[in-house]
Amino acid sequence: MDNIRVLIVEDDRDWRRGLAAYLAKEPDIEVKGQAETPEEALKAIREEDFDVVLMDIMLASQAEGIWLTAEVCQSCTARVLMLTSMQDKELIFDAFRAGAADYLVKSDFEKIPDAVRAAYAKESPISASVAEQMREEFRRLKQVEQEYKTKELRSQITPAELTVLEMIDSGHTQTEIADRLVVSIRTIKVHVGNILKKLGGGSSKEAARKAREMGLFQGEQERK
Repeated sequence: MDNIRVLIVEDDRDWRRGLAAYLAKEPDIEVKGQAETPEEALKAIREEDFDVVLMDIMLASQAEGIWLTAEVCQSCTARVLMLTSMQDKELIFDAFRAGAADYLVKSDFEKIPDAVRAAYAKESPISASVAEQMREEFRRLKQVEQEYKTKELRSQITPAELTVLEMIDSGHTQTEIADRLVVSIRTIKVHVGNILKKLGGGSSKEAARKAREMGLFQGEQERK
């Protein structure tokens, strides 16, 4: 079996040398290149074949490792492992969006050899801490999306239509609603028709349920 060819991209010279020496003890891993800047890293990628790139996310105090990872993933088949001293959710997402196979904290350096092997075998697991942060971010994004949809629908539905929806959700028939609002049944049917166009659904009850679940009703907003 051939050794796993590794490129280390790290602007801290002492840490880079220490990591290279640490990996040199592994019988199946060979550090074939080291780079201190994005320019050096791109030059190395053009001139040499690597299986795994250990990429410092912060180069020269900037998150240069993010765009550099995207460049590496587009220009060769090497798998990129992000190395960082921070656990920032936005950086984690940016790293995976750029094409990183895994995200490791430098203080967990003893895990790096196995992470290199997993990346080489295309079996990189997402660590529990990173997975939880990703789940939290997905929940936040889902909430933001829900709030946007609610705001958009609220701007489309008229106050009269919203009142009709709330009464339908409370179990009133269209005739009862017309009587309570002192309008014709035809007016209520027009409102219901407009509501179905805006909210969708096969019936007014389905539309009312959707409106309630999205928090369109005043009572729902107050409870939240």
